[in-house]
Amino acid sequence: MGGPAEAARAALPGLQGLNRVLLSDSIALAGEEVLSRAAEVVRAPDSDPATLRRCAADVDGIITRSKLPDDIFDAAPRLRGVVIHGTGTDLVPLAAATARGVAVANLPGINAQSVAEYCAMAMLMLARNVLSITSTLKSDSWDAARALGSTAREIASMTVGIVGVGEIGTRLARLCHHGFGMRVLGHQRRVERMPAEARPADLHDLVRDADFVVLACPLTPETHHLFNESRIRAMKPGAWLINVGRGPVVHEEALVSCLKDKCIAGAMLDVYEHYRLAPGHPLFALDNVILTPHLAAVTRESRARASVAAADEMLRILAGERPRNLVNPEAWDKVRSLQP
Repeated sequence: MGGPAEAARAALPGLQGLNRVLLSDSIALAGEEVLSRAAEVVRAPDSDPATLRRCAADVDGIITRSKLPDDIFDAAPRLRGVVIHGTGTDLVPLAAATARGVAVANLPGINAQSVAEYCAMAMLMLARNVLSITSTLKSDSWDAARALGSTAREIASMTVGIVGVGEIGTRLARLCHHGFGMRVLGHQRRVERMPAEARPADLHDLVRDADFVVLACPLTPETHHLFNESRIRAMKPGAWLINVGRGPVVHEEALVSCLKDKCIAGAMLDVYEHYRLAPGHPLFALDNVILTPHLAAVTRESRARASVAAADEMLRILAGERPRNLVNPEAWDKVRSLQP
């Protein structure tokens, strides 16, 4: 009996010859197995832009969850498709992809549960002062660490404001409301899509009232630097900012200034204005921020789901079949005309 790869081949009769697919980041074994029976898998040793340009020189497809260089298509003349191992379309230079006839697909909602759980973890860590207590217990004394426990809060008594209530925001709203009994405020353009667990709020009221402000919105011209210095300073003095959306939604220099001034309690960030935090970045020197390297969506379960789905989308593109979630549909006619 055939496995996923055989099923994919049968469903995509246009897939011929040996294509090469670059993985900018590792994916789950199940996804690699699907790809490897229909293409040669090329693994980038790291996701540095120079490495990605070099590895992309003779590949037909790229699966990525890292930011691709803006000039990646100049370095990859054979490239026919890019699949985003997640949802973030800002990881790919879309205008350049469309101009070059490169199909770009993503996986909407595939990692929503993992990201929502990360946000719940962030709220619990921040409210219970976990990082400071753990650090003090290691570096100071038992009594000093226990004394920090007096600042802890029960999140059941707190309000979370979610900016961007899509798949991630909806799951988080349900976790917070049903799991913790929290008050949930939500802000998004399409109010009619707001889940029952979240009360619609304009951004001014949400920022003023929330103990946690969670950013789960996409990056658009309207959301770029949505959280500038004045908006961050409008938050409650004891509030925390959590960003799992896109880095440039927050004006990073303004956030650093606000954190230095202690005008908010702190922040937990998984994404940044520039994809990688450079050594010596001012955020590293702050004691009221927790930083993670763009991994909110990365769990064993989400990687398994996303890897197989990404492999399936890539095989479709390479076979000349329209992917299920084509990000740049205006390019599809050109994509088809360039098919070998």
